[in-house]
Amino acid sequence: MPPVSTISLSPIVLDPLLENGLREDIGRGDRVTDSLFAIDVPIGNARWIAKAKGVVVGLSVAARVFSLLDDRACFQPQIEEGSRCEPGETIATISAPQNVLLTGERVALNLAMKLSGIATLTREYVDRIADLPTQLTDTRKTTPGLRILEKYATRMGGAINHRFGLDDAAMIKDNHIVAAGGIKNAIDRVRSQLPYPLSIEVETTNLEEVKAAIAGGADIVMLDNMAVETMREAVTWIREQSDRVKIEASGNITLDNLRTIAETGVDYISTSAPITRSTWLDLSMRMD
Repeated sequence: MPPVSTISLSPIVLDPLLENGLREDIGRGDRVTDSLFAIDVPIGNARWIAKAKGVVVGLSVAARVFSLLDDRACFQPQIEEGSRCEPGETIATISAPQNVLLTGERVALNLAMKLSGIATLTREYVDRIADLPTQLTDTRKTTPGLRILEKYATRMGGAINHRFGLDDAAMIKDNHIVAAGGIKNAIDRVRSQLPYPLSIEVETTNLEEVKAAIAGGADIVMLDNMAVETMREAVTWIREQSDRVKIEASGNITLDNLRTIAETGVDYISTSAPITRSTWLDLSMRMD
């Protein structure tokens, strides 16, 4: 079964984003479509067809695009959100006024192709470590304005979501540590201002910083760009000190080194790759 997303794509969140996309594309009017259908617009039917193998995500988003243009639009997925498709497969059918089909086509397809590409690469990463307890998580390296959709796509690809923004967790990174004058100072100052029950994560690059993070009371320790042997040593040491601290690996994660890193025993591996390195899944719309 495809994963179930815990992200709410309610209209109050989704509609402004989609309206902005439609506004950008339509501008002062769809010159060709408006000329073809000045009056008496007939109802048309169309099919969405997969032109490549992958994981399909964004059908519910596409459906909302068409319904924003006309509430008579009926978008019917032919496969489950988050399931795999094969080239030539019909993944959705649409019935709507023909001007709505033509005007909404590009925005709806663009979003679905982008999200499906992210989910497809995410699934490849997740499958690589599926038999291990380590979980794959995304990052904040997302397209401004599209974060909720891109994180929805990684979740539907089988990953879990890292923090959504600067306000829902405290991650003390290298520049924060420099600004605070050290790991302990950074943790102490953040802890004194942090609302309950938010956690503190500290980015570390060597064993000395790992020990400082644990001594300071970090809830999560990120092992950033560490050599695998150093990472193993860090995991062993942290486990000896505490059974409550979670361990995350990050930095230059690829399909080639993903499994080796997971085998060090970290709880999480965070990577932006499924979002930043994915290619769009090729989909097309055909009017019947």
